[in-house]
Amino acid sequence: MVNQAYQLPFRRVGQDVFIWAKAQILSPERISIGDSVIIDDFVFMMAGEETILASFIHIGAFSSVLGGGYLIMEDFAGISSGVRVFTGNEDYLGGSLTNPAVPSPYRLPIRSSVHIKKHVIIGANTVIFPGVTIGEGAAIGANSLVTKDCDPWTIYVGSPARPFKTRQRDKIIELEVKLRSELYDYQGNYIPKIQRKPSKRRKGT
Repeated sequence: MVNQAYQLPFRRVGQDVFIWAKAQILSPERISIGDSVIIDDFVFMMAGEETILASFIHIGAFSSVLGGGYLIMEDFAGISSGVRVFTGNEDYLGGSLTNPAVPSPYRLPIRSSVHIKKHVIIGANTVIFPGVTIGEGAAIGANSLVTKDCDPWTIYVGSPARPFKTRQRDKIIELEVKLRSELYDYQGNYIPKIQRKPSKRRKGT
């Protein structure tokens, strides 16, 4: 298996990062990646102004990041297969010509940002528009269209996405605390897989 994580000239890349061979990453020098990140085959990522992927992040196959703006994904965020994240857009009101084949100044693309906070999960085939912040712990159902900010710890579904019900917070935070106690040293440094002590097996297993 070919891992692109340590072959491409990223601005920063942490430990235990795996980027499958058929993922296509443009402008990797504008991308910072934390620890324990997986990017599947057939992901297309155009870094734009800047892309920050924190730790414990997964981006599923056939997803894409486009638009030329800013993307921030915080710890434990996940993107399922076929998701479209747009960090920029065209002028649909007629103020300029549109599409990348048109040179400046005739085309005036609008650069924006998408901020996906901790513990967010994005369902398959969801589309996220520019200028959106998805609050901590929010969950977006499959095939949703996210055009506005999403509240923390809320499940959203539909096109456009609307709040459906709340998501359990306490258990997720409890598990995060436990994981950090096991995978980080006393100074707060991530312990890579190769350096971890094997976990003790229970009797009979």
